[in-house]
Amino acid sequence: MKMNGARALLESLKQEGVELVFGYPGGVVLKLYDEVYKMKFPNILTGHEQGAVHAADGYARASGKVGVVFATSGPGAANLITGIATANMDSIPLVCITGQVANHAIGKDSFQEVDVCGITTPITKHNYLVTDVTELPRVVKEAFFIAKTGRPGPVCIDIAADVFNTEFDFVYPEEVNLRGYNGKYPVAESAVDEVVKAVEACERPLIFVGGGVIPSDTSDTLREIISQLGCPSTSTLMGLGCIDADTDGYLGFAGMHGSFGANMAIQSCDLLLAIGMRFSDRVTGRVKDFAPNAKIVHFEIDPAEVNKNVHADLKVIGDLRYSLPMFLNKIERSSTNFAEKFSAWKVQAVDKGSEHPFSWTDEGDAIKPGALITRISELCDENTIAVTDVGQHQMWAAQFFKTRKPRQFLTSGGLGTMGYGLPAAMGAKLACPDKNVVLFTGDGSIMMNIQELATIADNDIDIKIVIVHNFILGMVGQWQRLFYNHHYSASELKCKRDFVKIANAMGVRGFKLTKADELSADLPEIFYSKGAAVIDVFVPEEENVLPMVPGGRRLDQMVLD
Repeated sequence: MKMNGARALLESLKQEGVELVFGYPGGVVLKLYDEVYKMKFPNILTGHEQGAVHAADGYARASGKVGVVFATSGPGAANLITGIATANMDSIPLVCITGQVANHAIGKDSFQEVDVCGITTPITKHNYLVTDVTELPRVVKEAFFIAKTGRPGPVCIDIAADVFNTEFDFVYPEEVNLRGYNGKYPVAESAVDEVVKAVEACERPLIFVGGGVIPSDTSDTLREIISQLGCPSTSTLMGLGCIDADTDGYLGFAGMHGSFGANMAIQSCDLLLAIGMRFSDRVTGRVKDFAPNAKIVHFEIDPAEVNKNVHADLKVIGDLRYSLPMFLNKIERSSTNFAEKFSAWKVQAVDKGSEHPFSWTDEGDAIKPGALITRISELCDENTIAVTDVGQHQMWAAQFFKTRKPRQFLTSGGLGTMGYGLPAAMGAKLACPDKNVVLFTGDGSIMMNIQELATIADNDIDIKIVIVHNFILGMVGQWQRLFYNHHYSASELKCKRDFVKIANAMGVRGFKLTKADELSADLPEIFYSKGAAVIDVFVPEEENVLPMVPGGRRLDQMVLD
């Protein structure tokens, strides 16, 4: 079929099952957007390219599909960088399509030219510069294959402007042939056998689950393994939802602001089964003292992550789709009654955690963040998707919001990107229109991409936006309070931010809560009402996120009060 490159790109996306894209037009992609108009291809126009890429990220996390974003050349492409890096750190499948100046203008410092491939090489799984229209279908096919197979990640396709205008005979390839990469990661059965032996020999095992379980769709298998072993379990921030929050023996998430029970169990266990995680510094505390009594087992698809931060005594390299069912089958056939053997240890771990549970202290009429998020969690059904920005509110949400299923707690874990939450929540709702979506953000984070309130209004996207408003850059202020003698340098937000008026100006309803009794009197009606709403909730400025493991300390050296 004869068509131009712009039409061919959209036809290729249709072949890949893409239902909508997020994007922002500009000079060199006008031909592409003309074809978007002619084909009525669904495009969500955001207020900023960073909003577009975070929305595509939220769409991908919530749906399990590849998120797609369009941007024009130069500043448009450059505005995607933070979002691409965010997706890369958290292994989120994106295809980012950017316009480039025409072939004859490349490399000449032309108007709105940047070296997109050069800039994005460190923060993508792969990238392409397309200068020949006949290469475009193959490149799109490969990009989607690379983004969603193995360890997922973002792929960037930079397309010269004249490619969009050039006609050719379009044929979309049926298969991908990449030298040295087939997207398959088989598992050595002997490695799994060694893990089974270690489980049979240990006395105090702990299952530690990371975000890698989510893209592998192995949460159900994981839950069967936990049930079969009957041992305690924990997760990383990115692994929230892989284990139902109410699972017997689940200790909550671990790490710098993780639960006392989870951190103490890591330090006390004699076998740590780490599944689909990368041992981030936010999880390990002082690395040389991490899990000092444990033999460490690492189930991981990416060999580069094994022994990178923490030494693994046993490693099972390969896709969790292969390794976890194999492991489950072998422990089911074992002669050891694991649940009976580990029951006392599970009780001990749970009891230890109960000594210092996540909690808050009521103080008069003040709304405490823990009380706020607990109340919202109670108002939500089990299918609600919680999205967060980054800061204190992010940690409070992780602590107090009960996540029961995978893909229902979306947050920027690796990069810690302020401004991620609002557009990501928007993308999540568009991906899952039948689910309720609630965003937890702060009065600092919300300002980073607040322009997307207009996008939400324009597209009638029903999300509830909860601003934990404490008049300070919360996590920065907490560190300044605890370690810098209350020197609030450039962190206090004392100027008036009337988020109700801002929301109303952009076409979204706004509400303000300032007293504790309003959590029962007013919040349910707001929360259950139809349509987007900004809920501005005032909380005490000097409320800390606790527990906290200070930098350079062991996990069992937590600040508790």
